[in-house]
Amino acid sequence: MPRRNRLNLTDVPQHVIQRGNNRQATFFAEEHYRFYLDCLVDAARK
Repeated sequence: MPRRNRLNLTDVPQHVIQRGNNRQATFFAEEHYRFYLDCLVDAARK
């Protein structure tokens, strides 16, 4: 049975978790991690 869709409420923050398969590392270079954080900040501002 598939999981239910998440509720997407306006003006309600969501907790986002970033991790790889089997909890492996997702970022292997500092520059990739910084790029991800910059994209996250841009998205949060929008």
